[in-house]
Amino acid sequence: MVVISILSPIPRNSAFAPSLPRFATPTRLKANTLLHANALESLAEMTTISIDSGDLDVVQQFASTKLITDATTNPLFVSQAGMRGDVRYEAMVQDAISYAKGKLCYEDGCFAPDEVIDLAIDHLAVSLGKELTKIVPGRVSTEVDIRLSYDTEASVDRARRIIGLYEEMGVANVKDRVLIKLAGTWEGIQAAKVLEKEGIRCNITLVFSFLQAAAAAQVGAYLISPFPGRILDWHKSKTGQDGFAPEADPGVVSVKRMYAYFRKYGYDTICMPASWRPSRGADVEGSDVDEILALAGVDEMTIPAPLLESLQALDGKVVVKHCQAESSAAACTDPDFMLDQESYQKYWASDGCGQDKLKEGIDAFTKETEKLVDVLIKKF
Repeated sequence: MVVISILSPIPRNSAFAPSLPRFATPTRLKANTLLHANALESLAEMTTISIDSGDLDVVQQFASTKLITDATTNPLFVSQAGMRGDVRYEAMVQDAISYAKGKLCYEDGCFAPDEVIDLAIDHLAVSLGKELTKIVPGRVSTEVDIRLSYDTEASVDRARRIIGLYEEMGVANVKDRVLIKLAGTWEGIQAAKVLEKEGIRCNITLVFSFLQAAAAAQVGAYLISPFPGRILDWHKSKTGQDGFAPEADPGVVSVKRMYAYFRKYGYDTICMPASWRPSRGADVEGSDVDEILALAGVDEMTIPAPLLESLQALDGKVVVKHCQAESSAAACTDPDFMLDQESYQKYWASDGCGQDKLKEGIDAFTKETEKLVDVLIKKF
Protein backbone atom coordinates (compact mmCIF):
# COMPACT_ATOMS: atom_id res chain seq x y z
CA MET A 1 0.00 0.00 0.00
CA VAL A 2 6.98 -5.17 -4.22
CA VAL A 3 7.76 -3.97 -0.39
CA ILE A 4 6.42 -0.61 0.81
CA SER A 5 7.02 0.99 4.14
CA ILE A 6 6.05 4.40 5.42
CA LEU A 7 5.52 7.35 3.09
CA SER A 8 8.43 9.73 2.75
CA PRO A 9 6.92 12.86 1.20
CA ILE A 10 8.79 16.01 0.26
CA PRO A 11 10.44 17.83 3.19
CA ARG A 12 8.10 19.83 5.37
CA ASN A 13 9.48 23.34 4.93
CA SER A 14 6.32 25.42 4.88
CA ALA A 15 6.53 28.62 6.88
CA PHE A 16 3.31 27.58 8.59
CA ALA A 17 4.46 24.12 9.67
CA PRO A 18 6.67 22.93 12.50
CA SER A 19 9.81 20.99 11.72
CA LEU A 20 8.92 17.34 12.15
CA PRO A 21 10.95 14.18 11.55
CA ARG A 22 10.34 12.11 8.45
CA PHE A 23 10.81 8.45 7.80
CA ALA A 24 13.38 7.15 5.36
CA THR A 25 12.28 6.33 1.86
CA PRO A 26 11.56 2.59 1.72
CA THR A 27 13.20 0.18 -0.68
CA ARG A 28 10.68 -0.94 -3.26
CA LEU A 29 10.72 -3.74 -5.77
CA LYS A 30 9.87 -2.03 -9.04
CA ALA A 31 6.53 -3.13 -10.41
CA ASN A 32 7.94 -3.40 -13.92
CA THR A 33 10.30 -6.12 -12.68
CA LEU A 34 7.37 -8.19 -11.44
CA LEU A 35 5.97 -10.87 -13.70
CA HIS A 36 2.36 -9.96 -14.53
CA ALA A 37 2.15 -7.07 -12.05
CA ASN A 38 -1.43 -6.15 -11.21
CA ALA A 39 -2.82 -2.63 -11.03
CA LEU A 40 -2.53 -2.41 -7.24
CA GLU A 41 1.15 -3.31 -7.40
CA SER A 42 1.76 -0.76 -10.15
CA LEU A 43 -0.20 1.95 -8.31
CA ALA A 44 1.74 1.31 -5.11
CA GLU A 45 4.95 2.15 -6.99
CA MET A 46 3.85 5.76 -7.43
CA THR A 47 1.28 6.43 -4.68
CA THR A 48 1.27 5.41 -1.03
CA ILE A 49 -1.80 3.31 -0.29
CA SER A 50 -3.87 3.50 2.88
CA ILE A 51 -6.71 1.08 3.55
CA ASP A 52 -10.05 2.60 4.47
CA SER A 53 -11.37 0.05 6.96
CA GLY A 54 -11.82 -0.67 10.63
CA ASP A 55 -12.14 -4.43 10.09
CA LEU A 56 -8.96 -5.87 11.58
CA ASP A 57 -9.12 -9.07 9.56
CA VAL A 58 -9.52 -7.19 6.28
CA VAL A 59 -6.69 -4.83 7.15
CA GLN A 60 -4.47 -7.80 8.02
CA GLN A 61 -5.30 -9.45 4.71
CA PHE A 62 -4.12 -6.47 2.68
CA ALA A 63 -1.25 -5.53 4.97
CA SER A 64 0.21 -8.97 4.32
CA THR A 65 0.63 -8.02 0.65
CA LYS A 66 3.04 -5.24 1.70
CA LEU A 67 1.16 -2.94 -0.69
CA ILE A 68 -0.52 -0.81 1.96
CA THR A 69 1.22 1.09 4.71
CA ASP A 70 -1.44 3.20 6.45
CA ALA A 71 -5.02 2.87 7.71
CA THR A 72 -7.85 5.34 8.16
CA THR A 73 -10.86 5.10 10.43
CA ASN A 74 -13.96 7.21 10.85
CA PRO A 75 -17.05 7.30 13.10
CA LEU A 76 -18.76 4.68 10.93
CA PHE A 77 -15.98 2.15 11.53
CA VAL A 78 -15.88 2.85 15.26
CA SER A 79 -19.66 2.55 15.43
CA GLN A 80 -19.52 -0.75 13.55
CA ALA A 81 -16.85 -1.98 15.95
CA GLY A 82 -19.14 -1.14 18.84
CA MET A 83 -22.03 -3.09 17.34
CA ARG A 84 -20.21 -5.96 15.61
CA GLY A 85 -20.50 -8.57 18.36
CA ASP A 86 -17.05 -10.05 17.62
CA VAL A 87 -15.37 -10.83 20.95
CA ARG A 88 -12.37 -8.65 20.09
CA TYR A 89 -14.51 -5.59 19.46
CA GLU A 90 -16.79 -6.37 22.37
CA ALA A 91 -13.75 -6.40 24.64
CA MET A 92 -12.79 -2.96 23.31
CA VAL A 93 -16.28 -1.67 24.11
CA GLN A 94 -16.24 -3.07 27.64
CA ASP A 95 -12.74 -1.73 28.25
CA ALA A 96 -13.83 1.71 27.05
CA ILE A 97 -16.81 1.75 29.37
CA SER A 98 -14.77 0.54 32.36
CA TYR A 99 -12.07 3.11 31.68
CA ALA A 100 -14.52 5.99 31.41
CA LYS A 101 -16.36 4.94 34.56
CA GLY A 102 -13.11 4.62 36.45
CA LYS A 103 -12.03 8.10 35.45
CA LEU A 104 -15.27 10.05 35.78
CA CYS A 105 -17.75 8.10 37.93
CA TYR A 106 -18.12 7.48 41.65
CA GLU A 107 -19.74 4.80 43.76
CA ASP A 108 -23.00 6.72 43.79
CA GLY A 109 -23.09 7.36 40.04
CA CYS A 110 -21.79 9.43 37.15
CA PHE A 111 -22.46 13.13 37.60
CA ALA A 112 -21.55 14.10 34.01
CA PRO A 113 -22.87 11.20 31.90
CA ASP A 114 -22.23 12.95 28.58
CA GLU A 115 -18.56 13.39 29.47
CA VAL A 116 -18.32 9.74 30.44
CA ILE A 117 -19.77 8.62 27.11
CA ASP A 118 -17.45 10.98 25.22
CA LEU A 119 -14.43 9.53 26.99
CA ALA A 120 -15.63 6.01 26.23
CA ILE A 121 -15.97 6.92 22.54
CA ASP A 122 -12.41 8.25 22.44
CA HIS A 123 -11.10 5.20 24.26
CA LEU A 124 -12.87 2.87 21.83
CA ALA A 125 -11.53 4.77 18.80
CA VAL A 126 -8.00 4.62 20.22
CA SER A 127 -8.32 0.92 21.07
CA LEU A 128 -9.24 0.23 17.46
CA GLY A 129 -6.42 2.48 16.28
CA LYS A 130 -3.93 0.73 18.55
CA GLU A 131 -4.76 -2.63 16.98
CA LEU A 132 -4.33 -1.11 13.53
CA THR A 133 -0.86 0.18 14.45
CA LYS A 134 0.11 -3.43 15.11
CA ILE A 135 -0.90 -4.39 11.57
CA VAL A 136 0.22 -1.52 9.34
CA PRO A 137 3.74 -0.09 9.51
CA GLY A 138 2.71 3.48 8.77
CA ARG A 139 0.18 5.91 10.14
CA VAL A 140 -3.33 5.43 11.49
CA SER A 141 -5.89 8.26 11.32
CA THR A 142 -8.22 8.64 14.31
CA GLU A 143 -11.05 11.14 14.14
CA VAL A 144 -12.03 13.76 16.69
CA ASP A 145 -15.73 13.58 17.61
CA ILE A 146 -17.49 14.90 14.51
CA ARG A 147 -19.98 16.76 16.71
CA LEU A 148 -17.17 19.19 17.57
CA SER A 149 -16.57 20.20 13.96
CA TYR A 150 -17.48 23.84 14.60
CA ASP A 151 -15.65 24.18 17.93
CA THR A 152 -11.91 24.81 17.60
CA GLU A 153 -11.06 24.74 21.31
CA ALA A 154 -13.01 21.57 22.03
CA SER A 155 -11.50 19.86 18.99
CA VAL A 156 -7.99 20.70 20.17
CA ASP A 157 -8.74 19.36 23.65
CA ARG A 158 -10.15 16.10 22.30
CA ALA A 159 -7.21 15.67 19.92
CA ARG A 160 -4.77 16.05 22.81
CA ARG A 161 -6.76 13.51 24.79
CA ILE A 162 -6.69 11.04 21.90
CA ILE A 163 -2.91 11.35 21.66
CA GLY A 164 -2.70 10.92 25.44
CA LEU A 165 -4.80 7.75 25.29
CA TYR A 166 -2.53 6.26 22.64
CA GLU A 167 0.42 6.98 24.90
CA GLU A 168 -1.38 5.41 27.87
CA MET A 169 -2.01 2.30 25.79
CA GLY A 170 1.69 1.95 25.09
CA VAL A 171 1.82 2.90 21.40
CA ALA A 172 5.38 4.02 20.71
CA ASN A 173 6.22 7.17 18.74
CA VAL A 174 2.58 8.22 18.82
CA LYS A 175 3.04 11.53 17.02
CA ASP A 176 4.77 9.68 14.18
CA ARG A 177 2.18 6.90 14.01
CA VAL A 178 -1.13 8.69 14.54
CA LEU A 179 -2.88 11.37 12.50
CA ILE A 180 -5.71 13.31 14.08
CA LYS A 181 -8.66 13.61 11.71
CA LEU A 182 -10.56 16.88 11.80
CA ALA A 183 -13.50 17.93 9.65
CA GLY A 184 -12.70 20.53 6.99
CA THR A 185 -14.62 23.36 8.61
CA TRP A 186 -12.90 26.69 9.24
CA GLU A 187 -12.89 25.76 12.94
CA GLY A 188 -11.43 22.31 12.26
CA ILE A 189 -8.70 23.82 10.11
CA GLN A 190 -7.83 26.30 12.86
CA ALA A 191 -7.64 23.41 15.33
CA ALA A 192 -5.10 21.80 13.02
CA LYS A 193 -3.07 25.01 13.07
CA VAL A 194 -2.78 24.78 16.87
CA LEU A 195 -2.06 21.05 16.92
CA GLU A 196 0.55 21.06 14.17
CA LYS A 197 2.56 23.58 16.20
CA GLU A 198 2.55 21.01 19.02
CA GLY A 199 3.84 18.30 16.70
CA ILE A 200 0.44 16.59 16.45
CA ARG A 201 -0.06 15.80 12.79
CA CYS A 202 -3.51 16.34 11.34
CA ASN A 203 -5.63 14.88 8.57
CA ILE A 204 -8.24 17.38 7.36
CA THR A 205 -11.12 15.27 6.11
CA LEU A 206 -14.42 15.96 4.35
CA VAL A 207 -12.68 18.21 1.82
CA PHE A 208 -14.87 19.04 -1.15
CA SER A 209 -13.45 22.29 -2.42
CA PHE A 210 -10.21 23.97 -3.39
CA LEU A 211 -10.91 26.60 -0.74
CA GLN A 212 -10.77 24.04 2.07
CA ALA A 213 -7.59 22.53 0.65
CA ALA A 214 -5.82 25.88 0.34
CA ALA A 215 -6.79 26.91 3.88
CA ALA A 216 -5.55 23.58 5.27
CA ALA A 217 -2.22 23.90 3.48
CA GLN A 218 -1.76 27.47 4.65
CA VAL A 219 -2.03 26.47 8.33
CA GLY A 220 0.45 23.62 7.82
CA ALA A 221 -1.93 20.65 7.95
CA TYR A 222 0.02 17.45 7.43
CA LEU A 223 -2.55 15.86 5.12
CA ILE A 224 -5.94 16.45 3.51
CA SER A 225 -8.55 13.93 2.45
CA PRO A 226 -10.54 15.29 -0.51
CA PHE A 227 -13.52 13.21 -1.63
CA PRO A 228 -13.60 13.10 -5.46
CA GLY A 229 -16.53 10.70 -5.54
CA ARG A 230 -18.80 12.93 -3.53
CA ILE A 231 -17.75 15.95 -5.58
CA LEU A 232 -18.80 13.95 -8.65
CA ASP A 233 -22.13 13.13 -6.97
CA TRP A 234 -22.83 16.82 -6.46
CA HIS A 235 -22.06 17.77 -10.04
CA LYS A 236 -24.13 14.90 -11.41
CA SER A 237 -27.07 16.03 -9.30
CA LYS A 238 -26.74 19.58 -10.58
CA THR A 239 -26.12 18.83 -14.25
CA GLY A 240 -28.14 15.69 -14.77
CA GLN A 241 -25.15 14.15 -16.53
CA ASP A 242 -24.89 10.42 -15.86
CA GLY A 243 -21.18 9.99 -16.43
CA PHE A 244 -17.90 11.67 -17.28
CA ALA A 245 -14.67 10.63 -18.90
CA PRO A 246 -12.36 9.98 -15.92
CA GLU A 247 -10.04 12.87 -16.81
CA ALA A 248 -13.05 15.22 -16.96
CA ASP A 249 -14.65 13.92 -13.76
CA PRO A 250 -15.23 17.04 -11.58
CA GLY A 251 -13.88 15.22 -8.53
CA VAL A 252 -10.71 14.23 -10.34
CA VAL A 253 -10.27 17.76 -11.70
CA SER A 254 -10.73 19.21 -8.19
CA VAL A 255 -8.17 16.91 -6.59
CA LYS A 256 -5.63 17.60 -9.33
CA ARG A 257 -6.11 21.32 -8.75
CA MET A 258 -5.41 20.91 -5.03
CA TYR A 259 -2.35 18.78 -5.68
CA ALA A 260 -1.02 21.25 -8.26
CA TYR A 261 -1.44 24.18 -5.85
CA PHE A 262 0.47 22.36 -3.10
CA ARG A 263 3.33 21.50 -5.43
CA LYS A 264 3.57 24.95 -7.07
CA TYR A 265 3.81 26.91 -3.84
CA GLY A 266 5.89 24.47 -1.83
CA TYR A 267 3.25 23.36 0.65
CA ASP A 268 4.17 20.00 2.10
CA THR A 269 0.58 19.00 2.85
CA ILE A 270 -0.07 15.51 1.54
CA CYS A 271 -3.02 15.09 -0.82
CA MET A 272 -4.78 11.81 -0.01
CA PRO A 273 -8.08 11.43 -1.88
CA ALA A 274 -10.73 9.08 -0.51
CA SER A 275 -14.35 8.14 -1.23
CA TRP A 276 -14.55 6.96 -4.83
CA ARG A 277 -17.24 6.74 -7.51
CA PRO A 278 -17.36 5.36 -11.07
CA SER A 279 -16.70 8.33 -13.36
CA ARG A 280 -18.30 6.74 -16.40
CA GLY A 281 -21.26 5.31 -14.48
CA ALA A 282 -21.78 2.16 -12.44
CA ASP A 283 -23.04 0.23 -15.48
CA VAL A 284 -19.66 0.49 -17.26
CA GLU A 285 -17.38 -2.45 -16.60
CA GLY A 286 -14.27 -1.49 -14.67
CA SER A 287 -15.54 1.99 -13.90
CA ASP A 288 -15.41 1.48 -10.13
CA VAL A 289 -11.71 2.42 -10.17
CA ASP A 290 -11.95 5.21 -12.76
CA GLU A 291 -11.13 7.99 -10.30
CA ILE A 292 -8.31 6.01 -8.68
CA LEU A 293 -6.59 5.39 -12.01
CA ALA A 294 -7.14 9.00 -13.10
CA LEU A 295 -5.31 10.22 -9.99
CA ALA A 296 -2.43 7.75 -10.10
CA GLY A 297 0.71 9.42 -8.84
CA VAL A 298 -0.97 11.64 -6.26
CA ASP A 299 0.82 11.54 -2.88
CA GLU A 300 -1.40 9.00 -1.18
CA MET A 301 -4.83 7.39 -1.51
CA THR A 302 -7.09 5.71 1.01
CA ILE A 303 -9.02 2.90 -0.63
CA PRO A 304 -11.63 0.46 0.74
CA ALA A 305 -11.12 -3.27 0.42
CA PRO A 306 -13.56 -3.90 -2.48
CA LEU A 307 -11.70 -1.40 -4.67
CA LEU A 308 -8.33 -2.81 -3.64
CA GLU A 309 -9.64 -6.15 -4.88
CA SER A 310 -10.76 -4.56 -8.15
CA LEU A 311 -7.25 -3.17 -8.65
CA GLN A 312 -5.72 -6.57 -7.95
CA ALA A 313 -7.86 -8.01 -10.75
CA LEU A 314 -6.57 -5.53 -13.35
CA ASP A 315 -3.36 -5.68 -15.34
CA GLY A 316 -0.73 -3.26 -14.10
CA LYS A 317 -0.42 -1.77 -17.57
CA VAL A 318 -3.64 0.20 -17.02
CA VAL A 319 -1.87 2.36 -14.42
CA VAL A 320 -0.37 5.53 -15.88
CA LYS A 321 1.04 8.32 -13.73
CA HIS A 322 -1.30 11.31 -14.11
CA CYS A 323 -0.10 13.35 -11.12
CA GLN A 324 3.52 14.47 -11.31
CA ALA A 325 4.90 17.16 -9.04
CA GLU A 326 6.77 19.26 -11.61
CA SER A 327 4.23 19.15 -14.43
CA SER A 328 1.32 19.66 -12.03
CA ALA A 329 3.01 22.68 -10.45
CA ALA A 330 3.69 24.15 -13.89
CA ALA A 331 0.02 23.77 -14.84
CA CYS A 332 -1.29 25.52 -11.70
CA THR A 333 -2.90 28.89 -12.41
CA ASP A 334 -4.21 29.62 -8.91
CA PRO A 335 -2.64 32.51 -6.97
CA ASP A 336 -1.30 31.84 -3.49
CA PHE A 337 -3.78 34.19 -1.84
CA MET A 338 -3.49 34.10 1.94
CA LEU A 339 -6.84 33.39 3.56
CA ASP A 340 -8.15 34.79 6.82
CA GLN A 341 -11.55 34.07 8.33
CA GLU A 342 -13.22 36.99 6.60
CA SER A 343 -11.96 36.16 3.10
CA TYR A 344 -12.55 32.44 3.66
CA GLN A 345 -16.18 32.97 4.65
CA LYS A 346 -16.69 35.30 1.70
CA TYR A 347 -15.57 32.67 -0.80
CA TRP A 348 -17.25 29.87 1.13
CA ALA A 349 -20.63 31.59 0.78
CA SER A 350 -20.58 30.90 -2.96
CA ASP A 351 -19.11 27.40 -2.76
CA GLY A 352 -22.21 25.28 -3.33
CA CYS A 353 -20.47 21.91 -3.56
CA GLY A 354 -18.34 22.55 -0.50
CA GLN A 355 -21.24 23.73 1.63
CA ASP A 356 -23.65 20.98 0.60
CA LYS A 357 -21.29 18.04 0.83
CA LEU A 358 -19.58 19.17 4.04
CA LYS A 359 -22.93 19.47 5.80
CA GLU A 360 -24.02 16.13 4.40
CA GLY A 361 -20.82 14.45 5.56
CA ILE A 362 -20.94 15.91 9.06
CA ASP A 363 -24.62 15.01 9.40
CA ALA A 364 -23.97 11.41 8.30
CA PHE A 365 -21.05 10.89 10.67
CA THR A 366 -23.00 12.54 13.49
CA LYS A 367 -25.74 9.94 13.04
CA GLU A 368 -23.16 7.17 13.27
CA THR A 369 -21.74 8.70 16.43
CA GLU A 370 -25.20 8.90 17.93
CA LYS A 371 -25.73 5.21 17.16
CA LEU A 372 -22.55 4.45 19.03
CA VAL A 373 -23.69 6.59 21.96
CA ASP A 374 -26.87 4.50 22.16
CA VAL A 375 -24.85 1.27 22.12
CA LEU A 376 -22.59 2.47 24.92
CA ILE A 377 -25.46 3.72 27.06
CA LYS A 378 -27.16 0.32 26.84
CA LYS A 379 -23.98 -1.40 28.00
CA PHE A 380 -23.33 0.91 30.98
